[in-house]
Amino acid sequence: MNLARASQTLGLVAFAAFAGPLAAAEDAGWYGGVSAGQSRAKIDDARIVGGLIGGGFTAAVIADDDRDTGYKLFGGYRFNRNFALEGGYFDLGKFGFTASTVPLGTLAGNIKIKGANLDLVGSLPLGERFSAFARVGVARAEARDTFLGTGFVRVLNPNPRKSDTNAKFGLGLQYALTESLGLRAEVERFRINDAVGNKGDVDLATIGLIYRFGARRPAAMMPMTASAPVVPELRSPAPERIAAAPIAQPAVISPPPPRPVKVTFSADALFDFDKASVNPAGKQSLDKFANDLRAASYDVITVTGHTDRLGSEKYNMALSSARANAVKDYLVAPAGIASGKIAAIGAGESSPLTKPGDCKGSKATKALIACLQPDRRVDVEVTGTK
Repeated sequence: MNLARASQTLGLVAFAAFAGPLAAAEDAGWYGGVSAGQSRAKIDDARIVGGLIGGGFTAAVIADDDRDTGYKLFGGYRFNRNFALEGGYFDLGKFGFTASTVPLGTLAGNIKIKGANLDLVGSLPLGERFSAFARVGVARAEARDTFLGTGFVRVLNPNPRKSDTNAKFGLGLQYALTESLGLRAEVERFRINDAVGNKGDVDLATIGLIYRFGARRPAAMMPMTASAPVVPELRSPAPERIAAAPIAQPAVISPPPPRPVKVTFSADALFDFDKASVNPAGKQSLDKFANDLRAASYDVITVTGHTDRLGSEKYNMALSSARANAVKDYLVAPAGIASGKIAAIGAGESSPLTKPGDCKGSKATKALIACLQPDRRVDVEVTGTK
């Protein structure tokens, strides 16, 4: 029996569920899960009929059983938000056929397929909750055939078996139910040796659950305890008093240039987790800051975004730049600050306030996230104030 390529590819399943970002989590870690669905193979009827006619029969009519229920158990390690190594056990189910022959007789055959796989999985986040992924790997599958003949049909080898390693690949979607639990839908194609010298494809479309061990709770879900920053009154320092020389006219001394005034906003107070849009609490803080600015005279405002060291350097730089520009845009409109006097800069994780020994560890635990909170900030420096 030859399991040839499936005549059509099974579609991916679209679905919706509750809230809680999993796809956007950046930390590495172990995960596991289970999924089940429909498997499908194409029985090579032409080859079976040809073999029977070649064996002396004048005609044959075939009924196929080319679909079954398959499942898999899987586990893996996620290196970052884009790549993981995954292995598992699969059972593709049972497929078969029954051929009625002339002279009178029948030939019945079926095949059971199960085995283990090892895949490289690449993921692409599509938002806070959705992600798409693709996989490519190898599968070690065992095919167990059973053949039974009646009437004039005789079977020489009723129970052939074959174990072989072949390529496999697949595509899927994943949706986060919570920070630890996700829902996954995918379709995979397995290349199978059918134990009688032929190779074909079996498709498996499944829906399942995936659980991430030790997943951290996103910072946006943590209660906000920091109050809005207090904006200092913008005043220039008092000029130094210069004593006149006893025999010379007093020199005309200009006051020193005003010192820059820096205000630091906690990023957790301005933005939701992994977001670059100012939240309602952040808008209130920026409105108060803008009111103080309108009451003063200034030359330049520089907005600098900072992140902590969790996540990749490239991602943190992009996030800090986006947040700095979000603060600038809000101060320009609707706060009404002149756009020509304000600039935005992203510093990423390059200027932490915490010292190297203050916050130990590399895994994003709750304790480490809380310890690194001072590093997640937006600095606003005002120069030339009067």
